[in-house]
Amino acid sequence: MWLRTRFDLAFEVAVPTPFVLMLRPRSGAQQWIAREEYRLEPNVPAFEITDEYGNLCQRLVAQPGPFELHTTAEVNVSDVIDIAPGAPFVEVQHLPDSLLTFLLPSRYCESDRFGQMALEITNGVLPGYDQVAAIVRWLQGSIRYVPGSSPLSVSAIEINQQGRGVCRDLAHLGIALCRSLSIPARMVVGYLLDLEPMDMHAWFEAYVGGRWYTFDPTQPVPRSGYVSIGYGRDATDVAVYTQFGPPVGPIRQFVSVSRI
Repeated sequence: MWLRTRFDLAFEVAVPTPFVLMLRPRSGAQQWIAREEYRLEPNVPAFEITDEYGNLCQRLVAQPGPFELHTTAEVNVSDVIDIAPGAPFVEVQHLPDSLLTFLLPSRYCESDRFGQMALEITNGVLPGYDQVAAIVRWLQGSIRYVPGSSPLSVSAIEINQQGRGVCRDLAHLGIALCRSLSIPARMVVGYLLDLEPMDMHAWFEAYVGGRWYTFDPTQPVPRSGYVSIGYGRDATDVAVYTQFGPPVGPIRQFVSVSRI
């Protein structure tokens, strides 16, 4: 299917402020970027870099006054999402070197604290894809998805204790549980068609059967319509914007995803 994404951000900047942005989707196995527009108002010099996870990022310094970002993209994605019940667990010694970092604890995914819990959740389930699917089912039955309930990033341990969170939080807990079973898992941020309420979205991917598969505890059944912008260990790596210096929050934000 063809999708059109749009993301607008507006800031009021008090002093010259360095930003690192992550707002450009890239073509890959799951999506093809056919057309893209990226505007800064007022225009300032921006330099594109690729981070260690392959994400397209832009560095710039916003000057005092109004500062706005406007992005649109036309993206072709599959009409169905890939699922693979029974896809096998990949033993650590056979994983590509680049995936080893997605087995380790990270700031928001304390996977070294969830080993026994993950074993209980996946008891009697085939190692691999079916374990991840069991984790998603447990998240859906145990952690309430409440949009807007968690404005700040919190860790997997905190989400498990409070029993509710936003999409980012459920992804953090899912990632931590997967990694505790030696299944590589990474966070993804981007767009989802027909998301309610519409906003930027987060989900996770797990590596089983020799490839990455999408898992989203906020959705009752697997479905298509995802457009990925960034991949990383957790929310630390996939912020759509990071600013340095005195805090600058957006005064306006608009997100939309529609079929073409």
